[in-house]
Amino acid sequence: MTEMPEHSVALDAKIPEGPLAEKWTHHKNNIRLVNPSNKRLIDVIVVGTGLAGSSAAASLAEMGYNVKAFCFQDSPRRAHSIAAQGGINAAKNYQNDGDSVYRLFYDTIKGGDYRSREANVHRLAEVSTNIIDQCVAQGVPFARDYGGLLDNRSFGGVQVSRTFYAKGQTGQQLLLGAYSALSRQISKGKVTMYNRHELMDVVTVDGKARGIIARNLVTGEIERHGAHAVVLCSGGYGNVFYLSTNAMGSNVSAAWKAHKRGAYMANPSYTQIHPTCIPVSGEYQSKLTLMSESLRNDGRIWVPKHESDVEALRKGTLKPTDIEEDRRDYYLERRYPAFGNLVPRDVASRAAKERCDAGFGVNQAGEAVYLDYASAIERYGRTEAKVQGIPAPSMEKIRELGEAAVRAKYVNLFQMYEQITADNPYKTPMRIYPAVHYTMGGLWVDYNLQTTVPGLYACGEANFSDHGANRLGASALMQGLADGYFVLPYTIGDYLADDIRTGEISTDSPEFAAAEKAVQDRVAQLLNNKGKTPVDDFHRRLGRIMWNQCGMSRNEEGLKQAIADIQALREEFEKDVCVPGRADRYNPELDKAGRVSDLLELGELMCKDALERNESCGGHFREEYRTPEGEALRDDAGHAHVSAWAFTGVPSEAVHHKEELKFENVELKTRSYK
Repeated sequence: MTEMPEHSVALDAKIPEGPLAEKWTHHKNNIRLVNPSNKRLIDVIVVGTGLAGSSAAASLAEMGYNVKAFCFQDSPRRAHSIAAQGGINAAKNYQNDGDSVYRLFYDTIKGGDYRSREANVHRLAEVSTNIIDQCVAQGVPFARDYGGLLDNRSFGGVQVSRTFYAKGQTGQQLLLGAYSALSRQISKGKVTMYNRHELMDVVTVDGKARGIIARNLVTGEIERHGAHAVVLCSGGYGNVFYLSTNAMGSNVSAAWKAHKRGAYMANPSYTQIHPTCIPVSGEYQSKLTLMSESLRNDGRIWVPKHESDVEALRKGTLKPTDIEEDRRDYYLERRYPAFGNLVPRDVASRAAKERCDAGFGVNQAGEAVYLDYASAIERYGRTEAKVQGIPAPSMEKIRELGEAAVRAKYVNLFQMYEQITADNPYKTPMRIYPAVHYTMGGLWVDYNLQTTVPGLYACGEANFSDHGANRLGASALMQGLADGYFVLPYTIGDYLADDIRTGEISTDSPEFAAAEKAVQDRVAQLLNNKGKTPVDDFHRRLGRIMWNQCGMSRNEEGLKQAIADIQALREEFEKDVCVPGRADRYNPELDKAGRVSDLLELGELMCKDALERNESCGGHFREEYRTPEGEALRDDAGHAHVSAWAFTGVPSEAVHHKEELKFENVELKTRSYK
């Protein structure tokens, strides 16, 4: 048995003094540095090679540190960041529509329902402008306008165009840029790359993170790796719901192992439901498919006004194109006229759920709404006809030109939809429904991105720091690259300045031996369990509990029941899970079992966190706390804080710590998108 970590660490966010706009500059000017010649003496482990991990590893190696990078995929370029479609935010104001660093800061604070740190969010807005220049220099093929300048579009929760994009492949292109920078450092020997390796434990020596225990997923070998600091860039935990838009391999294990070693887990109940996903079609599914938020720029969301039309649609006796305009309810435009279809994701998701719960869902299961491009096709077609000088074009010609314009903007997204559903989205509206997408919770970090374990850092979606209770679209890529390229490379030096005389971290210490044995014992326990139930069965049942009781809406009774159900499920898992195969070879079922084991513990903590937060804010919607109009009702007097949980052995007995949030630059008020 490994020794339990202390759980009495006080929270110190280390936010610099001074005016908001000067905090980051002042901090950089006064933070401790490591001499270039001394960086060669220091080793850093980076776990995860998505946008945050690849950019962090490449940047640290470029600065002179010796980096070991780990990913469980067969290549860093297979990280889940590649699946991000819509774009990346930056306050460049290229459209001259009033954008600014402050506006991006304010939109992010408001979009997160006033549950994020002002200082972190403003820093994110500041460095956003550098990210685009960095990526252009790497050759990222951002879309450009007719004059060759970078193009922008709008995303949910804002009234400006600040989202840079590469058609529907933005994450892929950004990751290729970061991967190129990483590959350069690998070729120079400054980064040692460990593909197909999974973190099994974080090793602490004298209270400091000094390495990891990793498993070679091909050979099964358990390995010790030492370093002066460990950086976790391992993504979020949306797969706790089983069905989500995340890659099936995405998991919480790296962050959870760190949590069990003393790193506080912050706001775990803050999960984001994306409104623009292809609906569930059957029990056989193992994941869901995201349709980019960019589609809400031009698409209009609606359901029929009349139940008779809904019934006819479900029977197949009526097509959506047969329903005339006056029989359609464009409910987002009706409820939120100022933002319309581009309200934030949490607002759009709840509105879709409300319409479907009221009986207006348009598919057989009653859980779908329409995303319609007919108006956009006609609008683009008329504009293109004028550009081409076509007098009095026919409606057929207008549609032809409009489809071509839409195809130029969204071709891969429309192709993907048609391949999955067999419906032509140019001719008939898409069917969409909310699904689990992103997690705003994660490991608690201070302003330097350091967790409550000295020497252990967390970047990107693995930490909680920037998005509050709801993430605005196109801000995940921004945060990942901001952390990896422009924040961590500065802040980690303040900690590593004490290690220039430490020397190489030995992996022969008792701490490494104990951690390795604990990993081996757990692997043996899973393989020797002799249960009869497959891992996927437990994961699916966990996901059903989480979605029903801790999904788009929660209530006290449901959360208490969920905690009891998860505890019972976890007990059953330990007794009856079936893990075939051996430890000394490739064994994906063993890998999956370890990850699901961690998700079972995390799910319990998520429900505990949601139960403690007696308010509604952003993605956390408690049914007991809502306005007369059905919107989220915050309790700023009682809950304007970060909830940070310390592990004690049992998730439901985690110790609650609070970081009070101070708002000195924005006024706390009820969000309105009307």
